[in-house]
Amino acid sequence: MPNLKDIKNRIQSVENTKKITKAMKMVAAAKVKRAESTVKSARPFSNELLSLFKTMLTKVDVSVSDGVVPERAIDNYIELLAPREVKTRGILVITSNKGLAGAYNANLIRAVHKEISDNESAGLKTVLYIVGMKGSAAFKHAKGAVEVAKSYTAVVDNPSAGAADMIAQDLAEAYIAGDIDDIKIITTHFNNMMSYSLTEQQLLPVNLEDVEEKELDPLMEFEPSANSVLQAIVPMYLSNTIFQALLEASASELASRMTAMSAASNNAEEMITNLTINYNKARQAAITQELVEIVSGANAAKN
Repeated sequence: MPNLKDIKNRIQSVENTKKITKAMKMVAAAKVKRAESTVKSARPFSNELLSLFKTMLTKVDVSVSDGVVPERAIDNYIELLAPREVKTRGILVITSNKGLAGAYNANLIRAVHKEISDNESAGLKTVLYIVGMKGSAAFKHAKGAVEVAKSYTAVVDNPSAGAADMIAQDLAEAYIAGDIDDIKIITTHFNNMMSYSLTEQQLLPVNLEDVEEKELDPLMEFEPSANSVLQAIVPMYLSNTIFQALLEASASELASRMTAMSAASNNAEEMITNLTINYNKARQAAITQELVEIVSGANAAKN
């Protein structure tokens, strides 16, 4: 017979867990609405900037610098846009700082492992730039043809343009120095409150295969020159692409946490119901046993 006290303690424990998961669900739901609004309002600018940037690349000679000497690596658009033989692949992976978000981080880490395996098969070395504590912990002891160059743990909870610019500068410096030969971003795309999708995006060199051939607006003029404008757009493209990826990841993580905590709360409610039924059955059995013992004792006394 189950112990009534143990069942009662178990019910209390599950009820306490349910309070926590329900509170976490409410917090995530409140945050994800703001994150959804932010990420959706940022998409039009990001899409238009990317379209203009890629269109300019098809029309402007990027080998001409107009004599401008870049002060930062991120301003050296000629080197950043020049294709080269790929021997070392850089990957910017965006995970979260916290767990309890379902399979969010596990899916990202699995995708990175697959990319690393593909790179090894192709004879390429992989250099990781990791956003989030979960990713840093997963690849803390990376060995072989894998190197963790930098980890960023303070930018994922509150994505900002400044944080994105810092990451972009680090990647540009590594690219110019020849430490990496191309850069991919592995992150998530926020679909809606209930779902997200894993994405891989080529950051450098820029992939022009999917660029629609179209003419620049004939009324558009560049001052002082098209190359000078391009030099200003390249850092903006890098920083904004990373910023948008951080926003998408933040919204996706919150949506995943809200869904996971909702499922956990429902499971806790179901467990409480089942435990309550078991408790009532055990209590009824104990009462019945006591009644049987009383009746048996009374009959024995009469005899």
